[in-house]
Amino acid sequence: MATQKDKTLSGQKLLIVEPLNVKYDDGGKPTGFGNTGRAIVALDVVGCGEGQLVLVVQGSSARMCDATKNLPADAAIVGIVDSAAFAGKAIVS
Repeated sequence: MATQKDKTLSGQKLLIVEPLNVKYDDGGKPTGFGNTGRAIVALDVVGCGEGQLVLVVQGSSARMCDATKNLPADAAIVGIVDSAAFAGKAIVS
């Protein structure tokens, strides 16, 4: 919750998300995701929950969906990831 914010953000859910990177084994094969230690505040336009893997867009792309048009946003959560594969290997399912 934010008590002081631009009035156009009223009713918008703000979440802190952490970008991930792909972790590799010694042979260069992907094994999963690793933390980056960075944080982004993003508008949640899909209704995600804590601990879910999400798709975040930043910059002008964050203002291209119907829910964020004309909002002062630099990051938006636009999808919940159900499964992911990298180099032919499932790393999230």
